[in-house]
Formats: sequence, structure tokens, C-alpha cells
Amino acid sequence: MRILLVEDDCLLGDGIKTGLKHFSYAVDWVKKGSHALQALSTDVFELVILDLGLPDMDGIELMSQIRKAAISTPVLILTARDQLEDKLSGLNAGADDYMVKPFDLRELEARIRALVRRNHGHSDDLVELGQLSLNLSAHQASYQSRVLKLSRREFQLLRVLVENKNRVLSRAQLEQMAYGWDDEIESNAVEVHIHNLRKKMINTQAIKTIRGVGYMLDTQALL
Repeated sequence: MRILLVEDDCLLGDGIKTGLKHFSYAVDWVKKGSHALQALSTDVFELVILDLGLPDMDGIELMSQIRKAAISTPVLILTARDQLEDKLSGLNAGADDYMVKPFDLRELEARIRALVRRNHGHSDDLVELGQLSLNLSAHQASYQSRVLKLSRREFQLLRVLVENKNRVLSRAQLEQMAYGWDDEIESNAVEVHIHNLRKKMINTQAIKTIRGVGYMLDTQALL
């Protein structure tokens, strides 16, 4: 999962980014509101974590601009402002959740999962497609009741395919959804991961190659 972190405090930002990486999230970090708007206009993120005290604009104004630009990405405000009026302003501006600093990283991660789960229409952390199951909280996948030993990259890619089932995604789209700015992506990385997923699932038909277009998770092949 790819997250955009908007936080001007270097120590806190580094801590959040490092902590969430342990949960297998790809975290891209900007320190200004203008940089956040630029990133959201060019890249695909599943969630935004937004601080309100930014150096170039107030976070509430940024929140309003995000929604005025018709960007529907879920936004979790993470701030030291703990007054009710601040919470109401953030939520009324279009935020999906509001969390006050200081915070526990485990709670932040749980709220992230809840927001993304809701955005994809999942009722809990277990996503099942035929004989394929994904446990989003444990970052674990199983097929035909057999746990798949996946790398972090393979799980990220499989999750993207599951959340876009029966939709053809190009290699560029898969890279954009699964990798952050700091990730080194080899030219054939997606192809290698797709090959490994097919091999580990022992099902070459589950992930179809649409020649000249990209890849698609075929739900019929998972039955």
C-alpha cells in the first residue's frame, strides 16, 4: 500500500515513515502543502496522512483544496490540535479521520487499515476471492488453504491486483500503486514478481497477461 505523508517535523516524519515501513507500507514524505498537491496530481496513493501545521499553508486549507480538486483519496489528519473546533473543521473540510498527537503507532496503523478497508468496500481485514485469501492485518496470503510464502513486494503486488480484480493494469500502473519514490525498481521487477506469484500459487491462469496492455487477476480462475 502506498501512503503520502504530509508532515513538516523532520524527526516525527522520519519516525512515522520508518515505523510504517515495518508494516510493509510504501511511504512517500513531503513537508509542504504545495508539494502534497503536486504529488496527488501526478501519483496514486491509497491514503494521505496530513499534519495541520504546515509551513506554507494551513492543513485545513490544504484539505479543502484536495477535495475541491476532486481527489477522493482517504485523508487521516494527524495533528497536535486537540480542540473540538479543530476536529470539526478538519472533518467538515473532507477528512476521513482525525487523530491527535502524541499517538501510538499501532493505533495509527489500525486506523490506516480501517480507512483503506472502508474505501475498498471490505468489512474486515480478511479479503477472499474464491480460493485466494488475503489477511491485510497480518500481511499474509493463502491459496487453497495453503499459506503462501510471499516477499513484501510480492504481497504488495498481489494486494493491488486483488483490489483491482478483473481490471487490466499496465506495468507502469502496478509500479505506481505498489512502489514509493525511494524504492529501486528494476526494469523487469513486475514481471519477476508476477512469475513468482504464479509459481507459488501453482495456478498460471489466476494472473493473466494481456499482451501489449498489462496484467489482470481473473477471479473465475480462482474458483
